[in-house]
Amino acid sequence: MNPFAKLLDERFLEHRRRSTSVAGMLGGTVAMGLFVYRVVVDHVWSWDLLSVGIVMALTKVSLMAWYSKSD
Repeated sequence: MNPFAKLLDERFLEHRRRSTSVAGMLGGTVAMGLFVYRVVVDHVWSWDLLSVGIVMALTKVSLMAWYSKSD
């Protein structure tokens, strides 16, 4: 028997999936928040932050559409 079987069960994998999803959404939100802050306060458009936020949002929406289609 695999010694890691008790540590790496379905609950662990589900918690890892959920935490990764939340971390991704939070990262995109922080990137967009920093972008908006820099536009409003410093009047500077940070294209790198905007691109990171857009890529994270598009990835999330694309994968949600992909997984809903495959069910």
